[in-house]
Amino acid sequence: ISMTKKTTMLAFQLSSENPSGKVVEVPIPDPQPHEALIQVLQAGICNTDLEIVKGYMGFSGTLGHEFVGKVVEFGSAVSESDQRKFLHQRVCGDINLACAGRTATCNICSLKTTMSRNHCPTRTVLGILNKDGTMAEYLTLPVSNLHLVSDALSNEEAVFCEPLAAACRIVEQNLVKRFDKVVILGDGKLGLMIAEAIGRHVADMNHNEEETAASTTPKPILIGKHAHKLELVKDAGVEIKLLNEITDDNGDNDGSTNSSAVKSEFQNAFDVVVDATGSPSGLALCVNLTSPMGTLVLKSTCADTAGFFAAPVVINEIFIVGSRCGPFPPALKLLEHGNPKLHVTKYITETFALRDASQAMECAAQKSTMKVQLICSTEDE
Repeated sequence: ISMTKKTTMLAFQLSSENPSGKVVEVPIPDPQPHEALIQVLQAGICNTDLEIVKGYMGFSGTLGHEFVGKVVEFGSAVSESDQRKFLHQRVCGDINLACAGRTATCNICSLKTTMSRNHCPTRTVLGILNKDGTMAEYLTLPVSNLHLVSDALSNEEAVFCEPLAAACRIVEQNLVKRFDKVVILGDGKLGLMIAEAIGRHVADMNHNEEETAASTTPKPILIGKHAHKLELVKDAGVEIKLLNEITDDNGDNDGSTNSSAVKSEFQNAFDVVVDATGSPSGLALCVNLTSPMGTLVLKSTCADTAGFFAAPVVINEIFIVGSRCGPFPPALKLLEHGNPKLHVTKYITETFALRDASQAMECAAQKSTMKVQLICSTEDE
Protein backbone atom coordinates (compact mmCIF):
# COMPACT_ATOMS: atom_id res chain seq x y z
CA ILE A 1 0.00 0.00 0.00
CA SER A 2 1.64 3.20 -1.10
CA MET A 3 0.77 6.86 -0.76
CA THR A 4 1.15 8.88 -3.95
CA LYS A 5 -0.90 12.02 -3.35
CA LYS A 6 1.69 14.00 -1.40
CA THR A 7 5.25 13.66 -0.20
CA THR A 8 5.54 16.46 2.37
CA MET A 9 3.62 17.46 5.48
CA LEU A 10 3.40 20.12 8.16
CA ALA A 11 4.94 19.40 11.57
CA PHE A 12 5.58 21.41 14.72
CA GLN A 13 9.26 20.77 15.35
CA LEU A 14 11.90 21.83 17.86
CA SER A 15 15.43 22.49 16.65
CA SER A 16 18.54 24.42 17.62
CA GLU A 17 17.35 27.20 15.32
CA ASN A 18 13.82 27.11 16.75
CA PRO A 19 14.09 25.82 20.35
CA SER A 20 10.53 26.96 21.13
CA GLY A 21 9.17 25.16 18.10
CA LYS A 22 7.95 26.14 14.65
CA VAL A 23 5.57 24.69 12.07
CA VAL A 24 7.69 23.56 9.14
CA GLU A 25 7.23 21.52 5.98
CA VAL A 26 9.05 18.19 6.11
CA PRO A 27 8.94 14.88 4.20
CA ILE A 28 6.23 12.41 5.16
CA PRO A 29 8.06 9.64 7.08
CA ASP A 30 8.47 6.17 5.60
CA PRO A 31 7.31 3.41 7.97
CA GLN A 32 10.00 0.99 9.09
CA PRO A 33 9.33 -2.71 8.34
CA HIS A 34 7.39 -3.27 11.59
CA GLU A 35 5.59 0.11 11.53
CA ALA A 36 2.41 1.71 10.25
CA LEU A 37 2.10 5.16 8.74
CA ILE A 38 -0.67 7.02 10.53
CA GLN A 39 -2.50 10.14 9.40
CA VAL A 40 -2.83 12.19 12.58
CA LEU A 41 -6.37 13.50 12.97
CA GLN A 42 -6.13 15.20 16.34
CA ALA A 43 -3.37 15.68 18.93
CA GLY A 44 -3.18 16.91 22.51
CA ILE A 45 -0.75 19.18 24.33
CA CYS A 46 0.31 18.25 27.86
CA ASN A 47 2.64 19.61 30.52
CA THR A 48 5.44 17.32 29.37
CA ASP A 49 5.39 19.07 25.99
CA LEU A 50 5.70 22.42 27.73
CA GLU A 51 8.66 21.14 29.76
CA ILE A 52 10.35 19.77 26.64
CA VAL A 53 10.16 23.20 25.03
CA LYS A 54 12.02 24.49 28.11
CA GLY A 55 14.80 21.97 27.51
CA TYR A 56 13.62 18.82 29.32
CA MET A 57 15.08 15.67 27.68
CA GLY A 58 17.05 17.76 25.18
CA PHE A 59 14.58 16.71 22.49
CA SER A 60 14.64 17.89 18.88
CA GLY A 61 12.13 16.89 16.25
CA THR A 62 8.34 16.73 16.08
CA LEU A 63 6.72 17.31 19.49
CA GLY A 64 3.72 15.53 21.02
CA HIS A 65 2.60 12.10 22.23
CA GLU A 66 -1.21 12.28 22.58
CA PHE A 67 -3.16 11.54 19.39
CA VAL A 68 -5.82 9.77 17.43
CA GLY A 69 -5.17 8.94 13.79
CA LYS A 70 -6.02 6.75 10.81
CA VAL A 71 -3.73 4.02 9.52
CA VAL A 72 -2.91 4.54 5.84
CA GLU A 73 0.19 2.48 5.06
CA PHE A 74 2.41 -0.32 6.41
CA GLY A 75 6.05 -1.33 6.49
CA SER A 76 7.19 -4.41 4.63
CA ALA A 77 7.23 -6.74 7.67
CA VAL A 78 3.66 -6.10 8.87
CA SER A 79 1.56 -9.26 8.61
CA GLU A 80 -1.47 -9.51 6.35
CA SER A 81 -3.70 -10.08 9.37
CA ASP A 82 -2.50 -6.87 11.00
CA GLN A 83 -2.94 -5.01 7.74
CA ARG A 84 -6.55 -6.21 7.53
CA LYS A 85 -7.11 -5.30 11.17
CA PHE A 86 -5.75 -1.75 11.08
CA LEU A 87 -5.94 -0.37 7.51
CA HIS A 88 -8.11 2.77 7.38
CA GLN A 89 -9.05 2.32 11.04
CA ARG A 90 -8.71 4.96 13.74
CA VAL A 91 -6.08 4.20 16.33
CA CYS A 92 -4.21 5.62 19.29
CA GLY A 93 -0.86 4.27 20.39
CA ASP A 94 1.51 3.44 23.23
CA ILE A 95 4.22 6.09 23.31
CA ASN A 96 7.14 3.83 24.33
CA LEU A 97 8.80 1.95 21.48
CA ALA A 98 10.50 -1.11 22.98
CA CYS A 99 13.00 -3.32 21.20
CA ALA A 100 10.34 -6.06 21.46
CA GLY A 101 8.63 -4.24 18.58
CA ARG A 102 11.63 -5.21 16.48
CA THR A 103 13.82 -7.95 18.00
CA ALA A 104 13.69 -8.55 21.75
CA THR A 105 17.39 -8.26 22.50
CA CYS A 106 17.48 -6.53 25.90
CA ASN A 107 17.20 -8.20 29.29
CA ILE A 108 13.75 -6.65 29.84
CA CYS A 109 11.99 -7.38 26.55
CA SER A 110 13.40 -10.91 26.36
CA LEU A 111 11.31 -11.75 29.44
CA LYS A 112 8.16 -11.10 27.35
CA THR A 113 6.33 -9.34 30.17
CA THR A 114 4.50 -6.02 30.38
CA MET A 115 7.72 -4.48 31.73
CA SER A 116 8.88 -3.89 28.17
CA ARG A 117 6.13 -1.31 27.64
CA ASN A 118 7.73 1.16 30.04
CA HIS A 119 11.20 -0.10 30.83
CA CYS A 120 13.03 -1.29 27.73
CA PRO A 121 16.51 0.24 28.17
CA THR A 122 16.83 0.92 24.44
CA ARG A 123 13.35 2.38 24.01
CA THR A 124 12.51 5.51 22.11
CA VAL A 125 9.52 7.61 23.18
CA LEU A 126 7.06 9.29 20.86
CA GLY A 127 7.70 13.02 20.76
CA ILE A 128 9.98 12.81 23.81
CA LEU A 129 13.06 10.69 23.07
CA ASN A 130 14.52 10.02 19.61
CA LYS A 131 11.14 9.57 17.91
CA ASP A 132 9.14 12.20 16.03
CA GLY A 133 5.78 12.81 17.66
CA THR A 134 2.16 13.63 17.06
CA MET A 135 2.01 17.35 16.19
CA ALA A 136 2.20 16.61 12.48
CA GLU A 137 0.00 15.45 9.65
CA TYR A 138 1.58 11.97 9.77
CA LEU A 139 3.61 9.80 12.15
CA THR A 140 4.90 6.25 12.29
CA LEU A 141 4.55 3.69 15.10
CA PRO A 142 5.10 -0.06 15.42
CA VAL A 143 1.88 -1.96 14.74
CA SER A 144 2.36 -3.63 18.15
CA ASN A 145 1.82 -0.21 19.76
CA LEU A 146 -1.55 0.44 18.13
CA HIS A 147 -5.02 0.22 19.66
CA LEU A 148 -8.26 0.43 17.71
CA VAL A 149 -10.59 3.28 18.61
CA SER A 150 -14.32 2.55 18.73
CA ASP A 151 -16.70 4.44 16.45
CA ALA A 152 -18.51 5.41 19.65
CA LEU A 153 -15.67 7.79 20.56
CA SER A 154 -15.11 11.15 18.91
CA ASN A 155 -11.63 12.29 17.93
CA GLU A 156 -11.72 14.78 20.81
CA GLU A 157 -12.43 11.98 23.29
CA ALA A 158 -9.93 9.52 21.85
CA VAL A 159 -7.03 11.96 22.30
CA PHE A 160 -7.53 11.58 26.06
CA CYS A 161 -6.60 7.90 25.93
CA GLU A 162 -2.90 8.45 26.67
CA PRO A 163 -3.29 10.71 29.75
CA LEU A 164 -6.13 8.53 31.05
CA ALA A 165 -3.96 5.44 30.55
CA ALA A 166 -1.30 7.08 32.74
CA ALA A 167 -3.97 7.40 35.44
CA CYS A 168 -5.00 3.77 34.94
CA ARG A 169 -1.40 2.71 35.62
CA ILE A 170 -2.08 3.13 39.36
CA VAL A 171 -4.83 0.53 39.08
CA GLU A 172 -2.64 -1.76 36.97
CA GLN A 173 0.05 -1.59 39.66
CA ASN A 174 -2.56 -2.81 42.19
CA LEU A 175 -1.77 0.09 44.50
CA VAL A 176 -5.37 0.71 45.61
CA LYS A 177 -6.88 -2.20 47.49
CA ARG A 178 -10.15 -2.84 49.30
CA PHE A 179 -10.79 -0.59 52.29
CA ASP A 180 -7.83 1.69 51.47
CA LYS A 181 -8.27 5.35 52.30
CA VAL A 182 -6.98 7.18 49.22
CA VAL A 183 -6.16 10.83 48.65
CA ILE A 184 -4.98 12.53 45.43
CA LEU A 185 -3.15 15.83 45.77
CA GLY A 186 -3.22 18.23 42.82
CA ASP A 187 -6.07 19.47 40.63
CA GLY A 188 -4.11 19.92 37.40
CA LYS A 189 -4.87 17.88 34.29
CA LEU A 190 -3.06 14.81 35.63
CA GLY A 191 -4.69 14.94 39.06
CA LEU A 192 -8.14 15.24 37.51
CA MET A 193 -7.55 12.25 35.22
CA ILE A 194 -6.36 10.21 38.21
CA ALA A 195 -9.50 11.17 40.13
CA GLU A 196 -11.66 10.11 37.17
CA ALA A 197 -9.94 6.71 37.00
CA ILE A 198 -9.48 5.92 40.70
CA GLY A 199 -12.96 7.11 41.67
CA ARG A 200 -14.53 4.72 39.21
CA HIS A 201 -12.14 1.91 40.19
CA VAL A 202 -13.18 2.16 43.84
CA ALA A 203 -16.87 2.32 42.86
CA ASP A 204 -16.42 -0.84 40.78
CA MET A 205 -14.70 -2.61 43.69
CA ASN A 206 -17.60 -1.78 45.98
CA HIS A 207 -20.18 -2.84 43.39
CA ASN A 208 -18.46 -6.11 42.56
CA GLU A 209 -18.08 -7.11 46.19
CA GLU A 210 -21.72 -6.21 46.96
CA GLU A 211 -20.54 -4.91 50.31
CA THR A 212 -22.73 -3.30 52.91
CA ALA A 213 -22.46 0.45 53.48
CA ALA A 214 -20.53 -0.20 56.67
CA SER A 215 -17.79 -2.12 54.89
CA THR A 216 -17.31 -0.33 51.58
CA THR A 217 -14.02 1.14 50.47
CA PRO A 218 -14.26 4.89 51.14
CA LYS A 219 -14.43 7.30 48.24
CA PRO A 220 -11.03 8.72 47.26
CA ILE A 221 -10.49 12.39 48.08
CA LEU A 222 -9.14 14.89 45.55
CA ILE A 223 -7.44 17.93 47.09
CA GLY A 224 -6.69 21.07 45.12
CA LYS A 225 -6.55 24.86 45.20
CA HIS A 226 -9.22 25.61 42.59
CA ALA A 227 -12.90 25.02 43.34
CA HIS A 228 -13.93 25.25 39.67
CA LYS A 229 -11.47 22.49 38.74
CA LEU A 230 -12.52 20.24 41.61
CA GLU A 231 -16.14 20.57 40.50
CA LEU A 232 -15.23 18.90 37.21
CA VAL A 233 -14.86 15.51 38.94
CA LYS A 234 -17.83 15.72 41.29
CA ASP A 235 -19.51 12.84 39.38
CA ALA A 236 -16.39 10.63 39.29
CA GLY A 237 -16.96 8.90 42.62
CA VAL A 238 -14.56 11.09 44.61
CA GLU A 239 -14.90 13.59 47.41
CA ILE A 240 -13.37 17.00 46.80
CA LYS A 241 -11.63 19.31 49.26
CA LEU A 242 -9.86 22.61 48.92
CA LEU A 243 -6.28 22.67 50.15
CA ASN A 244 -7.06 25.09 52.97
CA GLU A 245 -9.53 22.55 54.39
CA ILE A 246 -6.73 20.13 55.26
CA THR A 247 -3.78 22.40 56.03
CA ASP A 248 -2.95 25.14 58.49
CA ASP A 249 -0.91 27.17 55.98
CA ASN A 250 -2.39 26.43 52.51
CA GLY A 251 0.71 24.33 51.78
CA ASP A 252 2.54 27.36 50.42
CA ASN A 253 5.90 26.65 51.99
CA ASP A 254 9.43 26.01 50.82
CA GLY A 255 9.20 22.21 50.72
CA SER A 256 10.31 21.64 54.33
CA THR A 257 6.73 21.03 55.44
CA ASN A 258 6.46 19.50 58.90
CA SER A 259 3.54 17.79 60.61
CA SER A 260 2.01 21.07 61.82
CA ALA A 261 1.08 21.97 58.22
CA VAL A 262 -1.61 19.26 58.15
CA LYS A 263 -4.70 19.48 60.33
CA SER A 264 -4.79 16.74 62.92
CA GLU A 265 -7.66 14.77 61.38
CA PHE A 266 -5.68 14.37 58.15
CA GLN A 267 -2.22 13.80 59.62
CA ASN A 268 -0.94 10.36 58.51
CA ALA A 269 -4.55 9.39 57.78
CA PHE A 270 -4.37 7.81 54.32
CA ASP A 271 -3.25 4.36 53.19
CA VAL A 272 -2.52 5.56 49.64
CA VAL A 273 -1.47 9.10 48.73
CA VAL A 274 -1.00 10.13 45.09
CA ASP A 275 1.20 13.14 44.38
CA ALA A 276 0.12 14.90 41.17
CA THR A 277 1.39 18.34 42.16
CA GLY A 278 4.83 18.42 40.58
CA SER A 279 6.07 20.68 43.40
CA PRO A 280 8.40 20.18 46.40
CA SER A 281 5.80 21.55 48.82
CA GLY A 282 3.17 19.21 47.41
CA LEU A 283 5.45 16.21 47.80
CA ALA A 284 6.26 17.14 51.41
CA LEU A 285 2.57 17.56 52.16
CA CYS A 286 1.87 14.13 50.69
CA VAL A 287 4.38 12.58 53.09
CA ASN A 288 2.48 14.09 56.01
CA LEU A 289 -0.81 12.69 54.72
CA THR A 290 0.55 9.13 54.36
CA SER A 291 -0.08 6.64 57.15
CA PRO A 292 2.77 4.64 58.70
CA MET A 293 3.68 1.85 56.27
CA GLY A 294 1.36 3.47 53.75
CA THR A 295 2.01 4.00 50.04
CA LEU A 296 3.05 7.29 48.43
CA VAL A 297 2.60 7.22 44.64
CA LEU A 298 4.75 9.68 42.69
CA LYS A 299 2.80 10.45 39.55
CA SER A 300 4.47 13.70 38.50
CA THR A 301 8.12 14.56 38.19
CA CYS A 302 9.57 17.21 40.48
CA ALA A 303 13.00 18.45 39.53
CA ASP A 304 13.63 20.66 42.57
CA THR A 305 13.66 18.49 45.70
CA ALA A 306 16.73 19.98 47.39
CA GLY A 307 14.74 21.04 50.45
CA PHE A 308 12.79 17.80 50.81
CA PHE A 309 12.74 16.51 54.41
CA ALA A 310 13.02 12.71 54.19
CA ALA A 311 13.01 11.80 57.90
CA PRO A 312 9.22 11.09 58.05
CA VAL A 313 9.58 8.63 55.17
CA VAL A 314 12.13 6.62 57.15
CA ILE A 315 10.44 6.95 60.54
CA ASN A 316 6.99 5.97 59.21
CA GLU A 317 8.40 3.33 56.82
CA ILE A 318 6.51 4.79 53.89
CA PHE A 319 6.54 2.80 50.66
CA ILE A 320 7.31 5.18 47.76
CA VAL A 321 6.50 3.99 44.24
CA GLY A 322 6.79 5.71 40.90
CA SER A 323 4.00 5.43 38.34
CA ARG A 324 4.35 6.41 34.70
CA CYS A 325 2.78 5.34 31.41
CA GLY A 326 -0.23 3.07 31.62
CA PRO A 327 -2.34 0.52 29.71
CA PHE A 328 -4.47 1.75 26.80
CA PRO A 329 -7.22 -0.93 26.76
CA PRO A 330 -8.62 0.00 30.22
CA ALA A 331 -8.43 3.68 29.28
CA LEU A 332 -10.37 3.11 26.07
CA LYS A 333 -12.90 1.05 28.01
CA LEU A 334 -13.33 3.88 30.53
CA LEU A 335 -13.82 6.41 27.75
CA GLU A 336 -16.48 4.29 26.09
CA HIS A 337 -18.16 2.48 28.96
CA GLY A 338 -17.21 4.35 32.15
CA ASN A 339 -19.86 4.26 34.84
CA PRO A 340 -20.77 7.00 35.33
CA LYS A 341 -20.07 8.22 31.80
CA LEU A 342 -16.71 9.99 31.55
CA HIS A 343 -17.23 13.33 29.79
CA VAL A 344 -13.64 14.25 28.99
CA THR A 345 -14.48 16.96 26.46
CA LYS A 346 -15.31 19.26 29.40
CA TYR A 347 -11.54 19.54 29.92
CA ILE A 348 -10.89 21.04 26.47
CA THR A 349 -10.20 24.76 26.74
CA GLU A 350 -9.47 25.45 23.08
CA THR A 351 -8.75 23.70 19.79
CA PHE A 352 -6.31 25.01 17.16
CA ALA A 353 -5.31 24.07 13.63
CA LEU A 354 -1.86 22.49 13.30
CA ARG A 355 -0.58 25.57 11.45
CA ASP A 356 -1.31 27.55 14.64
CA ALA A 357 0.63 25.18 16.91
CA SER A 358 2.84 27.96 18.33
CA GLN A 359 -0.26 29.86 19.43
CA ALA A 360 -1.69 26.61 20.85
CA MET A 361 1.46 26.07 22.94
CA GLU A 362 1.17 29.59 24.34
CA CYS A 363 -2.46 28.91 25.27
CA ALA A 364 -1.53 25.58 26.90
CA ALA A 365 1.06 27.34 29.06
CA GLN A 366 -1.54 29.63 30.66
CA LYS A 367 -2.47 28.65 34.22
CA SER A 368 -6.17 28.97 33.46
CA THR A 369 -5.95 26.47 30.57
CA MET A 370 -7.05 22.89 31.01
CA LYS A 371 -6.52 21.00 27.74
CA VAL A 372 -5.54 22.22 24.29
CA GLN A 373 -5.93 20.07 21.20
CA LEU A 374 -4.69 20.40 17.62
CA ILE A 375 -6.58 19.41 14.48
CA CYS A 376 -3.76 17.99 12.39
CA SER A 377 -5.73 16.75 9.37
CA THR A 378 -9.17 15.53 8.32
CA GLU A 379 -10.10 11.98 7.36
CA ASP A 380 -11.04 12.91 3.79
CA GLU A 381 -7.59 14.34 2.97
